[in-house]
Amino acid sequence: MNSLPCYSGARISGCWTLRSDGSGSGEGSLDRLLPSVSTGLSPRKRTTSQCKSEPPLLRTSKRTIYTAGRPPWYNEHGAQSKDAFVIGLCGGSASGKTTVARKIIEDLDVPWVVLLSMDSFYKVLSPEQQTRAASNDYNFDHPDAFDFDLLTHTLHKLKQGKSVKIPVYDFTTHGRQKEWKTVYGASVIIFEGIMAFADKKLLQLLDMKIFVDTDSDIRLVRRLRRDITERGRDIEGVIKQYNKFVKPAFEQYIEPTMRLADIVVPRGGGNMVAIDLIVQHVHSQLEERKLRWDMAALASAHQAQPLPQTLSVLESTPQVRGMHTIIRNKETSRDEFIFYSKRLMRLLIERALSFLPSQVRVVQTPQGEDYEGRTFHGKMITGVSILRAGETMEPALRAVCKDVRIGKILIQTNQDTGEPELHYLRLPKDISEDHVILMDCTVSTGAAAMMAVRVLLDHDVQEDKILLVSLLMAEMGVHSVAYAFPQVKIITTAVDKKVNDLFHIIPGIGNFGDRYFGTDAPPDWSDEEMDEPSY
Repeated sequence: MNSLPCYSGARISGCWTLRSDGSGSGEGSLDRLLPSVSTGLSPRKRTTSQCKSEPPLLRTSKRTIYTAGRPPWYNEHGAQSKDAFVIGLCGGSASGKTTVARKIIEDLDVPWVVLLSMDSFYKVLSPEQQTRAASNDYNFDHPDAFDFDLLTHTLHKLKQGKSVKIPVYDFTTHGRQKEWKTVYGASVIIFEGIMAFADKKLLQLLDMKIFVDTDSDIRLVRRLRRDITERGRDIEGVIKQYNKFVKPAFEQYIEPTMRLADIVVPRGGGNMVAIDLIVQHVHSQLEERKLRWDMAALASAHQAQPLPQTLSVLESTPQVRGMHTIIRNKETSRDEFIFYSKRLMRLLIERALSFLPSQVRVVQTPQGEDYEGRTFHGKMITGVSILRAGETMEPALRAVCKDVRIGKILIQTNQDTGEPELHYLRLPKDISEDHVILMDCTVSTGAAAMMAVRVLLDHDVQEDKILLVSLLMAEMGVHSVAYAFPQVKIITTAVDKKVNDLFHIIPGIGNFGDRYFGTDAPPDWSDEEMDEPSY
């Protein structure tokens, strides 16, 4: 990250300290982990680590902030041009790290944020360690208690914008639950934990390092209030645990890492001056990282270029051309529009299925003779519709693929930035080995289709197993998708040559979703804008 301003002088209560050496000199003095210490700390009796990652969205006074989603944009190669901005939050127990994180999220007011808690990455205990934990003899505040390898791998993938599986640690059984939680890449990742600065590889992934410095008496009061009211403990037990375990751990492992921080925030979540300055800096970093795709440049980039070999256009028979004549006619009634669109969709889906891998299969006919035929050679077929228009193609797929699984993706254009954003995602489990038929009725610029393909790739679907099917595409969209994802097969019933200044396909078909569902298109409708779903 760019260097922050360097303010010299001692840290004063009520203000904040910025350090210019947060990612430099301090790291070289660290081994992979901080020095070891003898065991003896008692476990923290929480329910599961999932609590700090839920719910999937945050409702603030200003807006709803999605905590699972994708960064809004990709470059012409279909890759995220800039890594996510990762903020590391470190501090002692009950210092207010989560409060600071949530206030930063609210004031940032950006759509895609992930809050990742270190609590999810406690190691699975051995039987001997389980016994020690049951008698309050296992040290949960030692660096060795955390799975730093898994944590580093997970944060690295999130920083690249990829989806990850997060373990859910159960503090009652001291083990991981069977079901892991899926988290998707975001524009900003806030990672918090008592040992957030304790691993050298982990430090290298942090773009900003914040230490929440709260007075020890205040932290003790917070622990007393929490443990007495929420955990049913007595005052003497809480104070004894704090003096014997929590305070020594803070002094030996956590407080020394303050020197690695770019920013020290005294008083935790109550220090709004520090939070405002942090938010201002993050905003400036996001602005520098933002990639705005020049649609006009993209429209002219592939002029006079031949259509890609990965494109398959349905043969323009008199029947196909006749159906296009009807659905393109602005005078066509809604009933006829739906009827002939469905006919075209069925032909399109049948055409797409011919590109799926097959193998020879010999069966015996009722006459007792062998017949050498073909059968699908793959694990499963999954259909994924890009809402809302793509959803109209699902019945055609279901009609020819028995028991096909269906997923849905909603991508909308941000009216302020003109960029596409992912607002809703529901995919079947274990989709990574499936052949996926990605459905959208019209593709003009290819922006929504590219983001949808990128989401599938983030779920480990193989690029050559994705088939993009669309009733109508513009040459611009075909070239964009094929250039970014050369192994994706593109199947359509027609390709129109032009896109106007508003990125509508010319001559086009109008707003397919509005004509199909009988809704009115806004004056500035786009071929690739979708309605929001009902949550």
